[in-house]
Amino acid sequence: MSANTETVKPSFPDKLKSFHNWAGVDDNTLNDGQKLAVKYFMGAVILFIFQILFGLQFIAPGFLYDILDFSVNRMVHINAMILWMLYGFIGCTYWLLEDESGTEIAGLKFGILGFWVLSAAITVVVLVYLFIQTGAGNDTTLWLINEGREYIEAPRWADIGIVVVMLIFFYNVVMTFSQGQWSGIAGVLTLDLVALAGLYVAGMFYMTNITHEQFWWWWWVIHLWVEATWEVLVDVIMAWSLMTILGVSRRIVTTWLYIEVALMFGSGILGLGHHYFWIGTPEYWLTIGGFFSALEPIPLVAMVVHAVYDSGERGFKNMNHPAMAWLIAHAFGNFFGAGVWGFMHTLPQINLYTHGTQWSASHGHLAFFGAYATINIAFFYIAIQHWRGNVWMGADSINSWRWKWALALLNIGVLGMTIALLIAGYEQSFIERAIGGSTWAGYFAAQTHPSFMTAMHWRMLFGLVTASGLGLLVWDLLTIGKGETRKAEVIAQSE
Repeated sequence: MSANTETVKPSFPDKLKSFHNWAGVDDNTLNDGQKLAVKYFMGAVILFIFQILFGLQFIAPGFLYDILDFSVNRMVHINAMILWMLYGFIGCTYWLLEDESGTEIAGLKFGILGFWVLSAAITVVVLVYLFIQTGAGNDTTLWLINEGREYIEAPRWADIGIVVVMLIFFYNVVMTFSQGQWSGIAGVLTLDLVALAGLYVAGMFYMTNITHEQFWWWWWVIHLWVEATWEVLVDVIMAWSLMTILGVSRRIVTTWLYIEVALMFGSGILGLGHHYFWIGTPEYWLTIGGFFSALEPIPLVAMVVHAVYDSGERGFKNMNHPAMAWLIAHAFGNFFGAGVWGFMHTLPQINLYTHGTQWSASHGHLAFFGAYATINIAFFYIAIQHWRGNVWMGADSINSWRWKWALALLNIGVLGMTIALLIAGYEQSFIERAIGGSTWAGYFAAQTHPSFMTAMHWRMLFGLVTASGLGLLVWDLLTIGKGETRKAEVIAQSE
């Protein structure tokens, strides 16, 4: 070797090309909207890993002890969950945008800029969470450190950035459909994105009365944002997914999509009233909120059942088995987590005793995973199949045990945590609330009761099962379809 010879380090494009070669993917199979979607999908998986990582302190209380505060870990755990799901939803929308509109994405440069701005903002905010969370709260910390509002703790500058990114997202979608073709899915999606950006603004102003403050911040942003806009967005993603992998008639999924929107306005907003009676509003919300809150998941479940029946009439051909399995898991998870568990927990006569106990955490784990995480994972498999050149991902595919075990471990883990937290919450409700009368003595009696402690140990065990399922899921997403030479069957859409 010559003395003048220097080692040339590979550039970022070369490293990216090497990764693509290793993963067996080809960007040439993607349109511009799908290339942007892939960025969001990668960000979603990274945030999903962080969600589980920072949730380990719930499983092992000594994890990161004396390094990071538990309250900070909890904050990152919950906010990472919200953000990775939002990343997934945005990615799903960008993925289907050009195919559904029949034209190229409008304002692509703004969309790419929005992704990097959002990702940079999240990185800065998380670093601030971890390392700068001490000192007095004032107007300066409100803008730069933390707004002090549970679940939307981001500082004011980041809040503004999120709204700007949502407006860019809205612009991309509306202008693309305006230049191309409109459909029922396009119309529902566009109207939903107005609310997606608009409702978040309700949490960006302050009021001197804490009851009024929480009415806007807690119920309108945290609950209506999730229980209305996210639910409709999930239905749009489900409708497009069913048409893609089962060839279901557009008429079928669009009909149920319209019914979902009607129920959302007729029951979703009224269903929000299952919280109102805690903040001094009239007693009629006890009945209205308790009844209507359970109706929201029904159209989505009906859409899936109708779609599977329609596909069965044509021989039930499915071009993507893991995606279909996760879509079915989503239908059941949405119905039981958001519907059954929500109805069981939010009935005022029950919620009087369960509010603020582990019963709430039980409902939250099953609802968020069943209603939102599962649909994102299903779409990840739809995307990776296309990214690998529409390879075979049906029966007897290579290493199919990975996605099956990932599906089993994640669902068993979350369901196990849900039941364990439900048992712990029942003990709290009975001992702390019903017997102890919500006193400190009742609280500590419930926390040290053998049944409560045993349930929390089971929660730890199933939390580890969930973490192992995530590890297997990431491994499978990186490798599924790699080396597969068979092509997926093209399924014609029914009339």
